[in-house]
Amino acid sequence: MTNQTVSILAVDDEPPIRKLLRVGLGSQGYAVSEAPNARAAIELMQTERPDLILLDLGLPGMTGLELLGKWRSDGLDIPVVILSSRTDEAGIVSALELGADDYVTKPFGMNELVARIRVALRHKFQQQGEKPVFHTGDLSVDLVKRIVKVEGKDVKLSPKEYEILRMLVQYAGKVLTHQFLMKQIWNDSTDVQYLRVYVRQLRQKIEKTPDQPRYIITETGVGYRLREVE
Repeated sequence: MTNQTVSILAVDDEPPIRKLLRVGLGSQGYAVSEAPNARAAIELMQTERPDLILLDLGLPGMTGLELLGKWRSDGLDIPVVILSSRTDEAGIVSALELGADDYVTKPFGMNELVARIRVALRHKFQQQGEKPVFHTGDLSVDLVKRIVKVEGKDVKLSPKEYEILRMLVQYAGKVLTHQFLMKQIWNDSTDVQYLRVYVRQLRQKIEKTPDQPRYIITETGVGYRLREVE
């Protein structure tokens, strides 16, 4: 799907932000419609079905979190990218747990936003099923044979390390919260320190410079993202 056929609904109560989105994304070929609050967004959704929604958490009346919760409970599967202030880590985590696909923090650059939009849309429009071998940079992960290689050399991972990497690969480019990963790997979300320890060990094995990771990126206070590199 090309940018020219992609429609985006921007839900934000700040006119300057909506103008920035309309002009900036419009210049990239996206068709942008606007809603200043949750009520207007709900009404608009009765007649339109955008390909992606940009949703501000700090809406008046019904909040962005409440609106997202309503949409997901109603079965709406349209990708949602959250717009949030830099200090609202708890809100971001809650939104991701409710089913948001990604987030950007205000103020944001248009290039960053477009990159987030493309990742969310790619997950929506990609063919069902995982590719048997995932490649990014010098890292390759064979999801069938469970073989991990860096620069063509086998890397031996513990079962938990591999499961974390597999989850990150499955959602490559998308941020996964600490709680999501803990529930998936340990069926528990009480002690995030376990996750941090295993991520640190995983970085030691797949990153050239573990303290400055190229692949497994920390989203401070939120979770981790597997960055796709050339």
